[in-house]
Amino acid sequence: MTSGLFDQSALSTLAQRLVEAAKRAGADAADAVAVRGVSQGVEVREGRVEESERSEGDDVGLRVLVGQRQAVVSTNDISGDGVAKLAERAVAMARVAPDDKYVGLADPSLLAREFADLDLLDREVPSTSELERRACEAEAAGMAVKGVTKSGGASASSGIGGMVLVTSTGFHGSYLRSSHGISMTAISGEGTGMERDYDFTSAPHASDLASPESVGRSAGERTVARANPRKVETCKVPVVYDPRVSGSLVGHLVGAINGASIARKTSFLKDRMGEQLFAKNIRIIDDPLRVRGLRSQTFDAEGVRVKKIALIDEGVLTTWLLDCATARELGLVTTGHAHRGVSSSPSPGSYNLHLEPGEMTPKQLISDIKQGFYVTDLIGSGVNGVTGDYSRGASGFWIENGEITYPVSEVTIAGHLLPMFKSLVAANDLEFRYGVNAPTLRIEGLTLGGR
Repeated sequence: MTSGLFDQSALSTLAQRLVEAAKRAGADAADAVAVRGVSQGVEVREGRVEESERSEGDDVGLRVLVGQRQAVVSTNDISGDGVAKLAERAVAMARVAPDDKYVGLADPSLLAREFADLDLLDREVPSTSELERRACEAEAAGMAVKGVTKSGGASASSGIGGMVLVTSTGFHGSYLRSSHGISMTAISGEGTGMERDYDFTSAPHASDLASPESVGRSAGERTVARANPRKVETCKVPVVYDPRVSGSLVGHLVGAINGASIARKTSFLKDRMGEQLFAKNIRIIDDPLRVRGLRSQTFDAEGVRVKKIALIDEGVLTTWLLDCATARELGLVTTGHAHRGVSSSPSPGSYNLHLEPGEMTPKQLISDIKQGFYVTDLIGSGVNGVTGDYSRGASGFWIENGEITYPVSEVTIAGHLLPMFKSLVAANDLEFRYGVNAPTLRIEGLTLGGR
C-alpha cells in the first residue's frame, strides 16, 4: 500500500466533473459522491492461515434533479468520455421519473463550512504478516484457556474507507477513515455439548485496539463459562443486559425515530415526540464529532454540517433523525443525518450512539434481584418497529439472590419496548467499543420463555 491511497484529489476532480457534466446535460441540480474502499484481512485456524484477501476499489454515484424528478446512477469505470455519457444517462432517467415534491439538495445555509480534524486516519498500514501475527496471537490466547477444546478461527483486518461529496450548490467535502479489527471464536466441549463464543476489538487506529491476547483470552473465558447450560421454566423476571448486547436497545429506539419510518407512519413512536419515554436520568447521545470514533464524520451525505445531539434528554424524546427529503415531508429541517451509497439517494441514519452511564456498579444493579436473567447473547431480530412488540432468542446466565450463577441457553425474552424503556436503569460501566455503546442495563418484568 502506498501514500496514493490517502490522496483523494483524483476522486474530487472526478466528482466535480460529473456535477458540471450533469448541469451541461440539462440537470437543474446535481451532486456526486465518490467512495474509496480498501480492505485486507487474514483468517487463521489452528495456527495456519486459512484465507488472506485484499480488495480495493473506487466507486462514483451521480444524483441529478430535473424539476421535482430525481435519478441516481453509479459506476466504477469512468474513462474517456464516460463522464458525459453517465451524466446524460442520469438526466434522461430523471426526465421520465415520477414527480416527488420532497426531493432536492440541501439548503446552502445548512452546508458544512468547517471540517474539524477528528483524527480518523491511521497512516500506518499493517502488512499481511502483521495481520497474521495479530490473528495467531489471539487464537493462541484463546486456545490456552483451560476448557477450550477447539478454535473456531481468528481473524485480523485493516482497511481505509472514505468519501468525496460535491454538489452543484458549491459544497465540496471529503474524509478518509481507517479501520482495524481483531476477532477470535473459541469452542468448548464435544459433540452435542459443544459451546462457542467470541470476542473482538475494532478501532480506526491500531493503537486503540485491545491486545490480541486479551481478545483471545476473553473469547476463551466466555466460551468456557457457557459450558453445560440449563433450561429454565417460563417466568416473569428482571432482565439485565451485558454491555455487549445492551446497545441493541438503543438501536431499537433509533430505528423507531428514523425520519423515514415517521414519514411512513410505520413507527410505534410516531406520536411520541416530546414525551417522557425513559426515567429522568437517561440521556442517549448521537455524536458524529467524536475524535477517533468508529462512525465519526464532519458532514452528512448531503453536505449538511453535523453536530452532537441528545436524542433522549432527561428521558424525553427530543428529535427525529432526518435527512432533507424526510424533513421536508414532515415540515421540519434536516438534522444532518443523511447517509447514502453511490447507487442510492440519501436516507436518514445515526453516527456514534451512546447511552450515558448511571451511578451504580453492575454488581449493585443486580444485588437485589432474587431471580433474574443476565443476557450475554441475543439471537434473531423479533422486534416489530410498527407495534413496539419485542421478542428475541437469548442466552446468558441465571441470577439468584443478587449473584450470577449457572449458564442458561435457548430462552426467549419478550415484552413491549415502551414499558421496557420506562423501567430501564443504567449501570456506570460505559465503554466506547462499538458504533452503539451502552453500559449494563436492567429492565423489569420481562417474560422469559423457557421450557
